Parts: sequence; C-alpha cells; structure tokens
Amino acid sequence: MGPLRRSAVQALQALLQLAQEPQQWLSVSTVATAQELPAPMLEQLLLDLRRAGLVEARRGRQGGYRLAKPPEAIRVAEVFRAVGAPLELLEPEDPGARAEQQVLRSLSGRLQRALDRELQGLSLQELLFDLRSWQESLSNDGGVMLG
Repeated sequence: MGPLRRSAVQALQALLQLAQEPQQWLSVSTVATAQELPAPMLEQLLLDLRRAGLVEARRGRQGGYRLAKPPEAIRVAEVFRAVGAPLELLEPEDPGARAEQQVLRSLSGRLQRALDRELQGLSLQELLFDLRSWQESLSNDGGVMLG
C-alpha cells in the first residue's frame, strides 16, 4: 500500500475513533494511542481533515478534535480527497500498448468509475456500523455480527 493510500486508511481509523464518541473532544494522543498510530502523522492528517471541513478542532486542556458533521454526512471519497489519496485501482497502461493492455486500461477506467460511485455513496456512518458489528463479534460475550 502506497503512503497516500495508507494516509487515507489512517484518516478513516481516526474518524471512526471520533465517530464512536461524537460529542467528545478527543486529543491527538488519545486517538493515536487507541488506533496505534504515530501522533505527529495523525496530527497532520487531522489538520488536513479540518481544512476539508470533516473535523473541528479546539485548543486547550478540554480541547482536541471531533467530527464537524454527523458520520452519515461524511463520504469516504471526501476523506481520500482531504488527505490527497488517489482513488485509482490500476495504473493506466501506455496508450500504444498491445490490445490486451488496452483492454486492461479500459477495465481500469471502468473500475475507477465504479470505485468513485461507491466511495461517493459510502458514509462514515456505514463504516461505524461495521466497526461496532466487528467489535461485538470479537467481544468476550461472543455477540452476533450484524450485516
């Protein structure tokens, strides 16, 4: 996974942490510890997310970060854009390539459009639901995983 895609995954991890306690202001160190992420890198990601209007920040002892809007209003594609991560699956081939490579290039375009549509429709709320389902399935109670 390239560094930009890794940034998008780490940004989603941070947002999921914030989404679990949407009214709380969480410090960078709290989120970094909970998600096992390096604090300086997380701070930069949170700044990018703040500039994109996805999180809000507050200074001081009771400060930190929290979601700027409800999880259902945050699209995964917005997160990728906020941290400068590419949404492409395959690198386009040389246009003068053989027919097979041209077919793969066409496939790449089709996959890209499908990925764009999916990420535009996918919200942080849906990922939060999946997270809670997985947490429940991994709990000592042996809960049932939903959807």
